[in-house]
Amino acid sequence: MNRREAVAAALAQVAPRLPEFETEAVIDRALASPGLRNARPDNAAWLALVAYARHVFTEYDDLLADGYDRDSARHFIRDDLNAALAAWGSRRRVSEEETAPDEEEADEAP
Repeated sequence: MNRREAVAAALAQVAPRLPEFETEAVIDRALASPGLRNARPDNAAWLALVAYARHVFTEYDDLLADGYDRDSARHFIRDDLNAALAAWGSRRRVSEEETAPDEEEADEAP
């Protein structure tokens, strides 16, 4: 199994209802992100999924453009982010305390 297949399999486990076109975008993000290149496939899939949802399905980028710092913007979009994850069948959620070193690289805008 190559890296793309491994990330795809992990993503199917964490977000089984993610539409195909979204799946491809998340996999592409996981494979292109320098910070996720050496991450385990399950970690790469999760971090890429969260970053993708944050930028595409929330007002995160608008809040940053309005002058909010990263942590404040993340606080204000957390409910929308978790709603997107739930809609995709993910049982995992992003919490206030959750931070991951690899997420910085995964969080580059699409």
